[in-house]
Amino acid sequence: MSKVPSKAVSNPVIESEEHRALRAAVAALGTRYGREYFARVVADGSHTDELWAEAAKLGYLGVNLPEEYGGGGGGIVELSLVLEELGAAGCPLLMLVVSPAICGTVIARFGTEEQKRSWLPGLADGSRKMAFGITEPDAGSNSHRITTTARRDGGDWVLDGRKIFISGVDIADATLIVGRTEDARTGKLKPCLFIVESDTPGFGRSPIPMELAAPEKQFELTLDGVRLPADALVGDEDAGLLQLFAGLNPERIMTAAFALGMGRYALGRAVDYARTRQVWKEPIGAHQALAHPLAQSHIELELAGLMMRKAALLYDAGDDLAAGEAANMAKYAAAEAAVRAVDQAVHTLGGNGLTHEYGLASLITAARVARIAPVSREMILNFVSHQSLGLPKSY
Repeated sequence: MSKVPSKAVSNPVIESEEHRALRAAVAALGTRYGREYFARVVADGSHTDELWAEAAKLGYLGVNLPEEYGGGGGGIVELSLVLEELGAAGCPLLMLVVSPAICGTVIARFGTEEQKRSWLPGLADGSRKMAFGITEPDAGSNSHRITTTARRDGGDWVLDGRKIFISGVDIADATLIVGRTEDARTGKLKPCLFIVESDTPGFGRSPIPMELAAPEKQFELTLDGVRLPADALVGDEDAGLLQLFAGLNPERIMTAAFALGMGRYALGRAVDYARTRQVWKEPIGAHQALAHPLAQSHIELELAGLMMRKAALLYDAGDDLAAGEAANMAKYAAAEAAVRAVDQAVHTLGGNGLTHEYGLASLITAARVARIAPVSREMILNFVSHQSLGLPKSY
């Protein structure tokens, strides 16, 4: 069976020569590992350490981080290409969404010089990882309802609260926690970001059993009187939402890249099968009942890819407002395209679509994650209806 994934259209007008070269190089790395490596890691209950280390050595993990701190000097455009191509090869790295994209970006934009020197080089060379904790049992990702609070105690901060569905905490050196502090002027709570190192007293974690085939585990976190030094706060205490969305917009763009890679991988397997599988006198791909849905999936993935690139370009250009709208749209479009591509791939293969040999069945569950996390498609539709179309809120 061919292991060549469905290719993203690369046009010199749309992507630079450097970006096309980056795609090709990452695709070559992904092909050396592929879905078989990914499946073996999942079955063993281990992690994608070898792929992570090689991607780091080649400079891909920190491609978005500043050069003066060991990064590649690029942006979310470049990092999204890395994740998309690894996903298209069947071996995505979810921690790319979290560690360099969210945490690295926030620290690079708003961290102190000491925080940048302490964390960015390790995030760039892969020697350190950072998780991101926003979601809560009763608030989801709604920053206005987060109950994890931070209060001052002398020169320290003390955090109390809970987080849920936090990825990769077991392999992270620290977690960037979204808490809320009291505004001295209004008395209202506002979001703030804190670096909580994994061995901090009072910081606990417990795994959440998931019916999801992924190397990265999910955790519930407890913060019970977690005492942090003053310099654990990232950025300005009074610029909470701005700093928070500096991480959330890249998260949405990278989730789109994750979904696009997955959709391209599934489509590639289905096209290869439809081209070679012969039941009567001709390959099954000659039948329009199979060919047209595959063509439709290709179109949908390409359109979602264009929106993802628009969002990444806007973000890297510093247009946070426009990037927020485009990032939500990109995440929505890519998730929908990936789900349909996976479903059609499984149907194209018939019974073979549910076998271990072809490795598509596990994607049925995985593809739905992009619809749910980090924000549901319904909340994105709310955002677009309110912010883009100016319609009134129902809540």
